Amino acid sequence: MTNTTTDIAADTTTTEAVAADITADAEATAQNLRTDAPLGRSAVYTILTTGYVGSTGPGVAATVSYVSDAGRHFIFDPGMVASHADILGPLAELGLGPDDITDVVLSHHHPDNTMNAGLFGRARVHDHQVEYQGDQWTNRDAEGYELTPSLRLIRTPGHSHEDITLLAGTDSGVVAFAGDLWWHAQGPADDPVAPDREVLRTSRLRVLAAADLIVPGHGGPFAADGAVPL
Repeated sequence: MTNTTTDIAADTTTTEAVAADITADAEATAQNLRTDAPLGRSAVYTILTTGYVGSTGPGVAATVSYVSDAGRHFIFDPGMVASHADILGPLAELGLGPDDITDVVLSHHHPDNTMNAGLFGRARVHDHQVEYQGDQWTNRDAEGYELTPSLRLIRTPGHSHEDITLLAGTDSGVVAFAGDLWWHAQGPADDPVAPDREVLRTSRLRVLAAADLIVPGHGGPFAADGAVPL
């Protein structure tokens, strides 16, 4: 004879165990996403020029940013602009010239985001898998790579296969310099360039979990909240 009470109790125990496993997995995933954020909070940044594309401007220009931490000076995505002065002018207002820049970070290798990297000839250049300087080439994976205690790179493929995001810990929160993971505050939700829509969405969710503010590839910064296109 089957002991119905015992079976029900066993089923209940199994269901509870499965639910506990699912909850633990979800919590572990959330914790992993939270650990993407750098531990330090000493980085400072300035958006040198706000970019635009098609419907938001007369052509295409990159959002180019300056970030500093631990005595190092970074330029993120020195891409297409109407004039070199759009980058160098605001930089000069900070008391800096091209030779003061120690590092350039490229979110990916599309020319509209890399066009003016050559302005900073003394800088070390970082992408998804290599650091370049002068005639030296050093292989390293960008995933989790700490540039300084307050600056971390993570891989965020979607717009292209090689996309990376720079996470900057500042005194007001974590700022994600995300390249073309988003072009601007409106997305686009369906990136026509993205080779894999689900990979793009996964990377967007990862950045949203770690950041308070997002600096996109071709627009002004926006809050990492529920209004962000996925």
